[in-house]
Amino acid sequence: MGRGRTPLFIGVDLGGTKIASALVDADMRMIDRVTVATMPGEGPDAVIGRMLGTVQDLTARHGYDVGDARAIGIGCPGPLDHKTGMVLDAPNLMWKDVSVAGPMAEITGRPVYLENDANVAALAENRMGAGRGARHMMYVTVSTGIGSGLILDGKLHVGAAGAAGELGHVTMLADGPLCGCGNRGCLESLASGTAIARRAREIAVRPGGEGILKAARGDINAIDARLVASAATAGDAAAAAIMRVAFEYLGIAIANVVNLLNLDMVVIGGGVARVGNVLFDTVRRLVELRSFACMAREVRVVPASLGADAGALGAACYAAERLASEERGAGC
Repeated sequence: MGRGRTPLFIGVDLGGTKIASALVDADMRMIDRVTVATMPGEGPDAVIGRMLGTVQDLTARHGYDVGDARAIGIGCPGPLDHKTGMVLDAPNLMWKDVSVAGPMAEITGRPVYLENDANVAALAENRMGAGRGARHMMYVTVSTGIGSGLILDGKLHVGAAGAAGELGHVTMLADGPLCGCGNRGCLESLASGTAIARRAREIAVRPGGEGILKAARGDINAIDARLVASAATAGDAAAAAIMRVAFEYLGIAIANVVNLLNLDMVVIGGGVARVGNVLFDTVRRLVELRSFACMAREVRVVPASLGADAGALGAACYAAERLASEERGAGC
């Protein structure tokens, strides 16, 4: 490490609309952050170039070179191939079989580690956020879609194919709505922000749904989950029912995981989770109702605390832990 200063790590949160990167020290304290638009329509090379630009900008601001970073972590939608550092399929980026870690490592000369975005957010919340100290934790993000990550026995759990933790694609209703993954009745098709908006558009043109349409000023295409939540808070019965049903599905799915894994904590984040008590009270009630009593007593359901920083912080943390594991000669 040059200049005799603290070791540095860089985390990059690659999303369909923005790239958020963070420079952190060895204690995972954020030094600085930068966010730029992803613009995936310009193609993978342009996006990777913007990622590199954020990394170079962050280090240069503080008098460092990229080479001063010990490692770089990237959180990205999946599925991914961890061994090759390739994004296999990311619809919101319009990517299939795109090598990400390799080009970044070649340009920066630093080790680069790629992991699912929900997994690195789970790691961040467990190490630095609301889930600190939990041994068996699930992180769930409820926004446009539903993602999740698992910490089991204190370690990030990725499974045989590196794709564990897809709570959003657990089947909840055999003949339910078509999900973006091609299956029917996935949790994501019933409880995500997209699902809430879709159901509200259906209800808005029926008797009883007039309040939702009025909130949208007559424009059905303006109905999104935020508008539905606002209408529910204002007392609209139809909007409140839509939210309640969505969160009951979420609670049932989480209760299933509690029964399966005997978790001690569930951390919920994402844009939809900002509605607050209506979500958390519903999920807690369903976990208590549908989990074994001995398990329900042990698990806490709490809001995420790191907000938009979770992805980049988690990616940096993942890079630090992967590098340390390799330096010890241990398996990942």
